[in-house]
Parts: sequence; C-alpha cells; structure tokens
Amino acid sequence: MKPEPAKPVMAVASAFHRTVISLRFSDIDALREVTPKIKQSTKYAQIAASISEVGLIEPPVVAHHPAMPGRYLLLDGHLRIDILRSQGRDSISCLLATDDEAFTYNKRISRLAAIQEHRMILKLVEKKVPESRIARSLNIDVNTLQIKKRMLVGICPEAVEFLKDKPVNAKVFGVLRNMRPLRQIEVAELMVTMNRYTDGYARALLAATPQTQIISEAKPKATKGLTEDQKILMERESAQLDREVKLAHSAYGADHLMLVVARGYLARLLENPRIVRFLTQQRPEFLTEFRRIAEIDTMAA
Repeated sequence: MKPEPAKPVMAVASAFHRTVISLRFSDIDALREVTPKIKQSTKYAQIAASISEVGLIEPPVVAHHPAMPGRYLLLDGHLRIDILRSQGRDSISCLLATDDEAFTYNKRISRLAAIQEHRMILKLVEKKVPESRIARSLNIDVNTLQIKKRMLVGICPEAVEFLKDKPVNAKVFGVLRNMRPLRQIEVAELMVTMNRYTDGYARALLAATPQTQIISEAKPKATKGLTEDQKILMERESAQLDREVKLAHSAYGADHLMLVVARGYLARLLENPRIVRFLTQQRPEFLTEFRRIAEIDTMAA
C-alpha cells in the first residue's frame, strides 16, 4: 500500500512585519485627536508615568498610508506618541502592520483586567521590585498599591475564575468580600451573564442577598430608602431573576435552533402565493407576524 502524500501545510499570514521601523513623528498621521480632556484622564497619566519610569514597553502600531507613499497611519499608540512628543522626542520605533484597518486591530486587543493587574503586581513584588517603583509606574501611591495587592483576599477562587479576564471595577471585590463563598460565585456568574461589572451593580446584589449568605463579621451599611420588607422583596426577586437567567442561558442553544427552523419553515410557506392569498383574506394579522419572523436575522436575534 502506497503511503498517502503529505498534505501541504497552509502558511499563516503574519499581522506584522518581522522588524520594527524607526519613524519620525512628522511622517505619522494620527487617526484621532488627543484632546485636552484625554490628557487630563487617569489613563493618560498612568501611561506617562509608566514611560517615565520603565520606558516604552509596547511600540505603537502603524500601517502604510494607502494614498501617500512614505507616510504611515497610526493604528494604535496615540497617547504614547503624544506623551513622547511632549517629552521632546521626534521619532519612535513602531510595529508595521500588514492591515491598515484600525478597527480590525483594536477590536482584538485584550485590555488589562483588574485581576490581571493584581497578579502582575504580585509577580513584581516576588521579583523584589521596590513597591515605590511599581507605584510610580502605575501612577498610584504606595497605599493604593497595598490595596491592589490585597484585592483578592477573602474572595473564593471560583469567583475569581469567573471574573479573571473581565473589566471588573476593583471596588467590586470589596463588596464580594461581604458575602459567603457560595454567594460570591452566584454574584460573579450573574455579573458575567448580565455583562455588568460595576460596583453599583455589585452593591445592588449585596442588598438583595439574604442575611444567611452574608459573613457574620460584615456589617453592611443600611441601604438608604429601603425598608426591611422591601429588602426581603428584593432578595426574593433577585433569587427568582437568578433562576430565570440560568434557565434562559441553558435553553438558549435549543431555542435558537428552533427559531432557525421556524424561520426557514415560514419563509418557505410565504413563497407559496396561495397561502399568502389565504392569509391576506382570512388572517392578515398572522401574515404580518409570519413575515416579521421570516425576516429575522437569527444571528442578531
């Protein structure tokens, strides 16, 4: 028996050229303006502090200008370039992308989540990096750094696993700390399902948490404007909502499949002129709804 010929290996196209290029700022066209309001933001200050303390870690990303040879479009790194320009620099090393679509590039960027930042801080501390230097690079004081180090104390590992790559407000973990581990998992799962990660939402879930699921050492402040009867009602409705969300989540796949089948079936029916004529004469309200269902984009739905 002859061996089967080896299948050709498909080459994967690289998103960037293999070497960085040095460019003058005057040759780079920004795709958006760095406004005075942005320059006053916390993010801008953190990037500026990081560059001053440890230098530029991630080069900006550029692409060839499609209409102007010798010029480049800035896909990512507007704040870094603005900061370096303000420091007197006139050139920078950049990554050259093979795709000039800024949206395509930026939508694939995974921003640093609160838990990831926490783990990064712990690793730097383990490597004996002075806490004062870590704080300066993050543009925070040492006391805030200490709080970030202790952020996950009292949080159960399962809840951390749910939220590890989510854009969670760091204050959320202070709220979760008031709950027992099982309730922490429920709240973390509900936040992921609802795609809401604010401390306000976490406090609302805490207010709807039964007293038996709050740790005895925690003494949460009384919620303004809520009586005990209203809190009991919130607890009952929150538990009901949690059950309904989980039920909807578990049935989503089957429901979506049924929608696809029903949509296809109705679309075939509406291709029959006799059926359309009958519905127009006898059941016009059905015809309107059938057409609406047949036109649904099932992926968007």
